[in-house]
Amino acid sequence: MRTILLTTSLVLCVVIALAIAGCTQQPSGAATSSVPTKTATPELNVPVTVTAANNNTTALQATQAMTASGSKPTVNILLSKGVGPMPMLLADGQIDGYIAWQPFVEVAKLANIGKVIVYSGDLPPAGSWKNHPCDVISATDDIISSNPDFVTAMDALFIVSDDYVSNNTNESAAIAADWLVGKMNFTYGKTQVAPIDVLKESLPTIRFSSDPSPDWMNGSRKFIETEAELGYIGGAVKNASPEERDAMIFNFKPYESAKAMVEKGYITTPNKVEKQVSLGYLMSDHDTPLFVAIKNWQYFNDKYHIALKPVDPTASRPDVVELIVNGDNIANIRLISADAGPQLMTLAAQNGIQMAYAGIPPVISAIDKGTKIKVIQPVQNEGSGIVASASSPANDWKSFIDWAKQRSDEGKPLIIATPGKGSIQDVMLRIFLEENGFDLKEVS
Repeated sequence: MRTILLTTSLVLCVVIALAIAGCTQQPSGAATSSVPTKTATPELNVPVTVTAANNNTTALQATQAMTASGSKPTVNILLSKGVGPMPMLLADGQIDGYIAWQPFVEVAKLANIGKVIVYSGDLPPAGSWKNHPCDVISATDDIISSNPDFVTAMDALFIVSDDYVSNNTNESAAIAADWLVGKMNFTYGKTQVAPIDVLKESLPTIRFSSDPSPDWMNGSRKFIETEAELGYIGGAVKNASPEERDAMIFNFKPYESAKAMVEKGYITTPNKVEKQVSLGYLMSDHDTPLFVAIKNWQYFNDKYHIALKPVDPTASRPDVVELIVNGDNIANIRLISADAGPQLMTLAAQNGIQMAYAGIPPVISAIDKGTKIKVIQPVQNEGSGIVASASSPANDWKSFIDWAKQRSDEGKPLIIATPGKGSIQDVMLRIFLEENGFDLKEVS
């Protein structure tokens, strides 16, 4: 058994850890504006045990035996709790690389602790992952049926906020940086990186779009097939016909109504929602349209007469907002962050949240397991990447594969972290490695 000691001063890891306590507890606010710059200094000492899955031998022994017998080369997959710990694990040499969502791809590059091997849209075969679906907005069947006009209004706001982010990259980067990190810096040992510098690099790699185009639908169906091949789904979705799958997973009626209202220039005022609604999201710049809709609520209220107004306007990261449509308070909405999409889907299954920003594979997997939820709108495409240590000989995906094979032959397989089993990044990494002939050993 091999034990890894995680010691990280990454502030965002701390923020996420606080946010996930009990699955619903919200993180504390960031430093107040009276402190212009603050360095993230807290440390976590979390022992992480790494073992070869379904094997009583160590990963090293297993790999040596496989190499001697002429079996496939091996890569170890470390299931991380989100992406927060990954850069420090890489900086400390405890992992050889990771696949993550932005901004943690750019963090490694700007902090000089890693290099970007390939962005997700450029994964081989060439062109096969271009504009691949990533985050979507999902809503439970119950909230769609009981409050359809509310869901439509939310879709309308997210359509215009998606467009705003696409057309105002630098301003949106500043908003996302403040939401994710506040006045602190990304800090790894003696290296500090300003969050605004990271976000200005990361946002252009993300393609924000709310349009469920035919290409987008085909990309989503590809994920369904891939999840079935990986054994991540084996229930109702796997056994359904293509038409039945579409009906089980997607409901674009709210989006189509919302799009028509936006084009017309008038958002219909929904009936008031009596119970508080909970909306889950990830601490990622993929969710920047949500952050912008809240932080720039006055702009959207003035231009479109719809807004998510923070109950506490002074909070760096508000946890409760009000949906305002045409001057009327329609709903009180609690914001709940999670470390990865599968956790949000667990909350949805327990009715802990009614709407969510999450990657599409976790939503598909949840529906396959019986969770009554639907994808109602895309948020963005691409926006992830594979990172390797700065000292590695790899500079692109081909040399990365060569490096991984060499390490396996030496009996020291690479340890590559993913943000949890079933996340969109986990799915893509497994496809990438398996198609290149690797045997994957899951570690935790």
